[in-house]
Amino acid sequence: MPTPLDRTDRALLNALQNNARLTVAELADQVSLTTSPCWRRVKLLEEAGYITGYQATLSPKALGYGVTAFVSIMMESHNKEAARVFEQRLMEIPQIVACHNVSGRYDFLLEILAHDLESFGEFAREVLQTLPGVKEIYSSFSYKAVKQRRVIPVAERPL
Repeated sequence: MPTPLDRTDRALLNALQNNARLTVAELADQVSLTTSPCWRRVKLLEEAGYITGYQATLSPKALGYGVTAFVSIMMESHNKEAARVFEQRLMEIPQIVACHNVSGRYDFLLEILAHDLESFGEFAREVLQTLPGVKEIYSSFSYKAVKQRRVIPVAERPL
C-alpha cells in the first residue's frame, strides 16, 4: 500500500488533476512550496503510484465521434484463459475507450465511440460479435454526457 498522503500531497494531486500542464513553479506556488521540494514530492507521488501518467483530454465530438455506446458482454465461459484472451483482444481495439469486468448478469461493460449509429452497427457486427468467447451483447447509447471528466476525489479519508 502506498504511503499515506499529507495535506500538501493532496493539494499537489488536486492541482495536477485540474491542470497537468502547470510548470513546477506554478505548482509550487499553488501549494506553498519552493520549486525543488515541489518537484521532489511530485516524483515521489509518481514513484508511489499515485500519479500513473499525464494526458490531454480530447473532445470526441470535435474528432467526429457522435455516438457513445455502452455495451454489456456476457461470456460463454468464465475460465481465466478465456477472459485473458478476450481482454487482450479488447486492448487492440481503439474504439473501445474503457472496459470494466463487472458483476451481475453481464461480465464486461465497454464504452465505445463511433462516428454514427450506422458505423456502430457495422462495428458491432464485424468486431464485437467476432470477439473470442462472446455469448451475448447488449448495447445502450448515451444521449449526452452529464459528467464526462474523470476526477478522482483526493480526500483525507476515502469513503
